[in-house]
Amino acid sequence: METNSKWIDIDAADGKFEAYLSLPRSGKGPGIVLLQEIFGVNQHIRNVADQYAADGYVVLAPDLFWRAGAHIELGYDGDGWKRAVELMNATDVDRAQADIGATVKALRALDAVGAHKVASLGFCFGGKLSYHTLANGLVDAAVCYYGGGIQNALERADQITAPMLMHFGGADSHIPADAVKSIAERFDSNDQVEIHVYEGAEHGFNCNHRDSYQQRAAAQAHGHTLVFLGEQL
Repeated sequence: METNSKWIDIDAADGKFEAYLSLPRSGKGPGIVLLQEIFGVNQHIRNVADQYAADGYVVLAPDLFWRAGAHIELGYDGDGWKRAVELMNATDVDRAQADIGATVKALRALDAVGAHKVASLGFCFGGKLSYHTLANGLVDAAVCYYGGGIQNALERADQITAPMLMHFGGADSHIPADAVKSIAERFDSNDQVEIHVYEGAEHGFNCNHRDSYQQRAAAQAHGHTLVFLGEQL
């Protein structure tokens, strides 16, 4: 993949944090705010940023755990998982949304994005945040990969007035099938919302650093996402 990546500073109301910026070969294109899992902007998330940059997008991934320490990067073993859950539970959602808003503002201000539209794209913890980012009207479209907790925030469904794509694993041990069903039923009459469920896929099926990675589901979801972003941005 031929991309150009670096960390840049983002101004927040209570300080300054960094975000990982990956540019396409052309140097310009539509924007994506990439929202991390609970493991930080780790190697996997940076790889995803570079992949979408190779696909032609300007990608900016904010370090949402910066108040606990800059560039926290966790693995998927027991210790990494324990620390990741602690960080997630300690995260103030309103502050995280403010950080995402600052990231969107910084992304839109880049010459590389210019007048292009911007989408949010998140995984797990970031998938739920992507949902709220769209409901808050910060982006033009949203993609949510296995967004745990969306089923508990369906009171915001009427605020989803722009295109949204959701991906769920059919064998997700963290998001019950009933939760996915409730989400699908709530958005059944909203023709701007597209939902895909991948048979036999576990939570985190997109991450090839995890045992739950499923190549077929990851490839299908990436394809659906590129078509969606191509149509909406």
